[in-house]
Amino acid sequence: MTTVVAPIAGPVLGGTICDLYGWEWIFYINVPIAVPCALAVWAAIGSTDDKPVKRRVDVIGLGLLIVWVGAMQIMLDKGKELDWFASPVIVTLAIIAAIGFLVFLIWELTEAEPIVNLRVFRHRGFAIGSWTVSLGFGAYFASIVLIPLWLQTNEGYTATWAGYAMAFNGMLAVVFSPIVARLTTKFDSRRLVAFGLCMVTTISLWRMAGFNTGVTFWDVAMPNLIQGIAVPFFFVPLTGLILSSVDPEETASAAGLSNFMRTTAGAFATSLVTTGWEDATEDARTQLAGLVQDGASLVDRLSASGMTALQATRQLDLLVNAQAVQIATNRMFGYSAAVLLLGAIAISLAPKPKRVVQPGGGH
Repeated sequence: MTTVVAPIAGPVLGGTICDLYGWEWIFYINVPIAVPCALAVWAAIGSTDDKPVKRRVDVIGLGLLIVWVGAMQIMLDKGKELDWFASPVIVTLAIIAAIGFLVFLIWELTEAEPIVNLRVFRHRGFAIGSWTVSLGFGAYFASIVLIPLWLQTNEGYTATWAGYAMAFNGMLAVVFSPIVARLTTKFDSRRLVAFGLCMVTTISLWRMAGFNTGVTFWDVAMPNLIQGIAVPFFFVPLTGLILSSVDPEETASAAGLSNFMRTTAGAFATSLVTTGWEDATEDARTQLAGLVQDGASLVDRLSASGMTALQATRQLDLLVNAQAVQIATNRMFGYSAAVLLLGAIAISLAPKPKRVVQPGGGH
């Protein structure tokens, strides 16, 4: 429930704060929320009867994890800004991330008490489930990142109204999450996951892949509302499937590792979709400019309506640019839908769970 509330509160609160107070406050607002939460957690932990047990920490494994994940994250964040692999900084970061990852794998697989238990990948259900949640969350998160960007840059929305459109994503998710949790005890989790992924793909993203520059607020809101039904069918049973595929004593390691893969997939998706969107826009703009027949005549016709030559040229450029952004946006939605469909196919390769694990165990 806490997971699905975020798509409702986050976009509306974030957009309102940005419009009224400035983008800096979306960071400052965390302070008055995090402090009481930290105090509450501290009080809850201090009231337990469990005695702390000192155990050996895999310091080398932890250090390698920090190095390769840090290098990869900086590479993804700075890639577009530095022109990707044309920059020696990005190349260096990529090499560090690759070598660090390989050394990390070797160390963790041979360490007696690894910081990350990679041995859980021996379970086919966990491996396929984790890759499916990575594919699904990456594609889903890509659309969540792209829609507000597109609405504000191309459709004239403020941050607040873009947030209102996105808030529909979580409304039905709040209702359907507990319903789907009950269904996981009665139906095959793999079928529920495939249904959710196909529903997001066919009803929501494919519809958005056919948008044009004249879409209304409700044209955007309704696919997001439908996603609110589909996403619990994807996330809730998939979490249970992943955890039920490992031995009971491996549940904590499996939950942490699958959540790490999901979060990393979101970082990859954000970088890929923003870079791909800008590149696709440039490509579409070039193609559309080549299709404009007799641009001088069009400028003359606009000038005859009362515009200056400069205003007419700018108007023509704005029209071409708006259509280019729309084509690029639709293309990204189409790619996301294809990835989700791939996830729906992949989950069929997972074995049927041998035991039922409550989905909340993954959090």
